[in-house]
Amino acid sequence: MRRYSLASVVAMTGSGLVANHIPLLIQSDSTPYGTLQGHIARANPLWRSFQPEVDALAIFQGPDAYITPEWYATKQETGKVVPTWNYAVVHAHGTLRIIDDAAWVRHQIEQLTAAHEAASATPWELTDAPAGFIESLLPAVVGIEITITRLEGKWKASQNQPECNRAGVVAGLTARQCPTTLAWPA
Repeated sequence: MRRYSLASVVAMTGSGLVANHIPLLIQSDSTPYGTLQGHIARANPLWRSFQPEVDALAIFQGPDAYITPEWYATKQETGKVVPTWNYAVVHAHGTLRIIDDAAWVRHQIEQLTAAHEAASATPWELTDAPAGFIESLLPAVVGIEITITRLEGKWKASQNQPECNRAGVVAGLTARQCPTTLAWPA
């Protein structure tokens, strides 16, 4: 959730389910699973139309890769293989709250920027832009917060394959320069 922080946030509205793609930061707090914080454009109808009595879902998509049967040692032995997809995701369920407070939103944007600029040799900060410019943008944004009530990790990493096939997947992913974490350890 920290490494792949762009989440697909799905919420029920009066018009049905809506999905938004929002960078979220997880905050450790007194809740069992933490709180997700982000912001959306005030023009986004989500903040006015979501149903607060229905949980929202934030889906964090981690690494993923197509797995070809060519990598399986058992292809030559039996031919009983098919392509698949390996992936890792986290589903964070919780209550969505809107925060219409410019100071809170500014602080959230500062935290989000700091987290994503941390690896830069010269990290950009909000104070690098003219103050009037930032102040003119803040009214166009509202904060969102999801208090996590349930976490669900899902992954498919060839764990159902025999060791020889898992080794082939690791070799194939390595050759493609994909994360080898997408293959269960051989």
